[in-house]
Amino acid sequence: MPASAPATPPPGAARTAAPTDLVVFGGTGDLAMRKLLPALLLCEKDGRLAPSTRIVAVSRDGIGDADYRGKAEAAVADNPSVLRAGAVPEPVLRRFLDRLHHVPLDLDEPGDGWERLESLLGQAPAQDGAERGRVYYLAVPPMLFGRICADLQAHGLAEGASRVVLEKPLGRDLRSAREINDAVGAVFSERRTFRIDHYLGKETVQNLLALRFANMFLEPVWNSRWIDNVQITAAETVGVGTRHGYYDRAGAMRDMVQNHLLQLLCLIAMEPPASFDREAVRDEKVKVLQSLAPLTGQDALRDTARGQYAPGTAGGRPVPGYTGEPGADGASSTETFVALEASVANWRWAGVPFYLRTGKRMARRYSEIVVQFRDVPHPIFPGQGAGGTPNRLVIRLQPEETIRLHMLAKEPGAGELRLRPAPLELSLSDRFAVRSPDAYERLLMDVMAGDPTLFMRRDEVETAWRWVDPIIDAWQGTDPEPYAPGGTGPQGAHDLLARTGRTWHEGDMT
Repeated sequence: MPASAPATPPPGAARTAAPTDLVVFGGTGDLAMRKLLPALLLCEKDGRLAPSTRIVAVSRDGIGDADYRGKAEAAVADNPSVLRAGAVPEPVLRRFLDRLHHVPLDLDEPGDGWERLESLLGQAPAQDGAERGRVYYLAVPPMLFGRICADLQAHGLAEGASRVVLEKPLGRDLRSAREINDAVGAVFSERRTFRIDHYLGKETVQNLLALRFANMFLEPVWNSRWIDNVQITAAETVGVGTRHGYYDRAGAMRDMVQNHLLQLLCLIAMEPPASFDREAVRDEKVKVLQSLAPLTGQDALRDTARGQYAPGTAGGRPVPGYTGEPGADGASSTETFVALEASVANWRWAGVPFYLRTGKRMARRYSEIVVQFRDVPHPIFPGQGAGGTPNRLVIRLQPEETIRLHMLAKEPGAGELRLRPAPLELSLSDRFAVRSPDAYERLLMDVMAGDPTLFMRRDEVETAWRWVDPIIDAWQGTDPEPYAPGGTGPQGAHDLLARTGRTWHEGDMT
């Protein structure tokens, strides 16, 4: 294959983007090197980038194109997502690296940086038979979002159909989120603003929409009459490591619950949209957030558990506690674990608790949604009693992507009829012969295509903050509960469910 020719997209691959200039502010940072560039390389490998698409990194580093391409090549060489996808042919890698450019620009001392960026973007290559797009990806702290957008406008770079992508967390409370939205909105209209949550790009999350709204057998039982509770867990085995500076200002509530976990709750609880339309889906998600029963004051303290990992042993080696990590504040009360009980106050979900849980330094790394159905009303089989083994739908997001329906079946053999769990499983990797795109692959292609369906709208973000802020306020003056690394979190999280006779599903997939 000639080096200049794009690959042929495999069957089932995502859309091919129109010719685009993708400008990444923070282009030498951790997010760009660890997530964005590997995702874009895999898009290249699958033939989804138009021949004249360019990727322009903007950062304070005083390096040229050649040095940046060397950094990028080193970054993608041992990236886990790239390695899982298989070998990248040398011509594909060279074609991808040729797309990369670097513009040194320090926002505090810009020098001629803006003029160099303007000049580069003005030298657009030949079109590929389609209108050329321009996307600005702000992989920088949220406090810089408004400033960068204003500078783009001042230099004539925000006109036409250009779009901006905002990374989370969008602020640290409702007030700061509104300020950021106002500043960005003064330059980019809502239709041109894409607030990214990479959880929404995961293949299994999108399959959740298909599972719910393309299969008739689930809808009649998707309500409080048949469902006992819903559990959403995102567990990590790692600590904060060198990210202490960021994490200590955020904590688990702002870093994970306000965005990722509430988005998953919305997809589970939302009403069927009239169509799979960019606004219809987001309208229904906002309605769920608006239906969340407020948690304030003593109610917030009663219905939440907050923890911080202590020193101990994880994976067979000693690890420091949160306050012993590099650069840590030894007196920090930032939470690294949150569990809470939420209620969706509407007809469909009245009385069904939604349990959300996330933590660092846990026993296993996994993210999953568990929909637990009610017990049978009258057990008739030997050994089957109330509180036995209820049916569960387990949607695993990572590390593997699977959907399991846990049922009971007769144990084979003659004699007394006995029941055993017998899960029915859909493994996306086993069932379909194509590689599932990484979340950032899907979302980057969507933003280049101008499709905001899987991105958060302004009212979604602000409604989520409106619910989260009172919980954080209620925690002021309290200390998180210490918990041992390599376990299942603080005792308070288990007490949260034990008061109603429930337990957490611990991700054993059995």
